[in-house]
Amino acid sequence: MTLWLVRAGKQGEREDFAIQNNVAAIGWEELADLSAIQERAEVMDLFQKTFPDEKPNTLRNWESQLWSFIHEINPGDLIGLPLKHRPVIVIGEVTGTYHYVKNNPVGTKHTRQVKSWQEFPRNQFDKDLLASFRALMTVCRIQRNRAEERVRAMLAGKTVTINLKDGDTELETGLDIEQYARDQIVNHINSKFKGHGLAYLVGEVLSAQGYEIRISPEGPDGGVDVLAGRGTLGFESPRLVVQVKAWDTPVDVGVLRELSGVMSTFGADQGLVVSWGGFKSSVEKEAARQFFKIRLWNADDLVRMVQENYEKLPEDIQADLPLKRIWTLVPEEE
Repeated sequence: MTLWLVRAGKQGEREDFAIQNNVAAIGWEELADLSAIQERAEVMDLFQKTFPDEKPNTLRNWESQLWSFIHEINPGDLIGLPLKHRPVIVIGEVTGTYHYVKNNPVGTKHTRQVKSWQEFPRNQFDKDLLASFRALMTVCRIQRNRAEERVRAMLAGKTVTINLKDGDTELETGLDIEQYARDQIVNHINSKFKGHGLAYLVGEVLSAQGYEIRISPEGPDGGVDVLAGRGTLGFESPRLVVQVKAWDTPVDVGVLRELSGVMSTFGADQGLVVSWGGFKSSVEKEAARQFFKIRLWNADDLVRMVQENYEKLPEDIQADLPLKRIWTLVPEEE
């Protein structure tokens, strides 16, 4: 059995379809049904005819990935799908062979069926596994450091401990540089702003955005970690009630419903839930129904807000979280 990385588009455009339909889908919309292909040379010939202007190295890269998706991924293998819009990696077990579905939406016609995806926050994966999941390729095998055994243990609610050596957390091939940087910042915030410190960071981000804030002292908070309002004294709308959950695990819909009651108690216009461990799918669905009242921030959202408002943050936060804006050439995702 093998663990595979299968992405769902450069911008995560196939994620929702994949999760809702329990499939892995790889794009290459220009190609028709590939079920009859039995030789790798046929894949290269097809790519050369369909994409005559592409570089030979690109076509060889695509050939390797497509061949793996059609013939090397087997029922019983595991697929890991890192989500673009949430700090989550979903894992599913392959249950079927390659299948072409002509009537599927654009980009989702080449599929492999999986059992129901299971979600895991990125921070539950060891650094070496995260490094492997940052590979830019659409399809690739992940096998270093007993990767499959460790992920199967996660699915069973267990852990496998290994001793990592120098270089085990690095990726030999191209990687998602943006995600790599975001993971570094997330890990640093996790070490420097634990517990109540995360509420302090969230409050100062809101202050940098122009809110007058009150951060609740450490201890029982009555369901409120931060109060924020516009205007000189914070009396103007929108007036926010903020709950900050520093847990490593996703919060459930009960937190959202609790916030709705607290908003009424405090006379708030809107609410914000910041959950370091992310949100269960039930929370996302409930939040969609309360779009004009409640917002959700996961770890990636908070990092983005820190980056956007960094120059306005207090000196003590900048000292604990030293960031530098740089430009870098991003390799093309293939």
